[in-house]
Amino acid sequence: MLELYPGQLDVDKIFSRWRKWGEDKNYGAFITFVGTVRAEDKIEALSFDVYEPILAKWFEEWQERAQKRGAHLMMAHSIGNVPVHTSSYMAAVFSPKRRVALELIDEFVEDFKANAPIWKYDVIAGERRYARERSQKLKGSGLLLDGDQ
Repeated sequence: MLELYPGQLDVDKIFSRWRKWGEDKNYGAFITFVGTVRAEDKIEALSFDVYEPILAKWFEEWQERAQKRGAHLMMAHSIGNVPVHTSSYMAAVFSPKRRVALELIDEFVEDFKANAPIWKYDVIAGERRYARERSQKLKGSGLLLDGDQ
């Protein structure tokens, strides 16, 4: 399940709903990751743009990988502005056994950071600025930034 929300995530509400879902399916392991916006470099918030069709395809490919291992993935992400000390990203793995869930959450979150089509901006003094130094080029995007060869 892939969920997109305007603004910050309601972590407690999402966590509770996901936990209940996993209990109803009789999973033994429920591993979560929550990303929180840090206060640094005068950032008031982060802002996110999402290309939904590619994100849905990327997520579905991950869901298929998880299902081959007997697991299930869930992900929630913000669109738009997310103030410091609130959450913009949640991911969860459900599995009958903990080892698969622990391995899969690490693989999934790392690939998310490298390949999910989500663009991050810093909000400083009310102005939205592309966070290029903390961004990665998407494989096969065909876009070149200044200095790229």
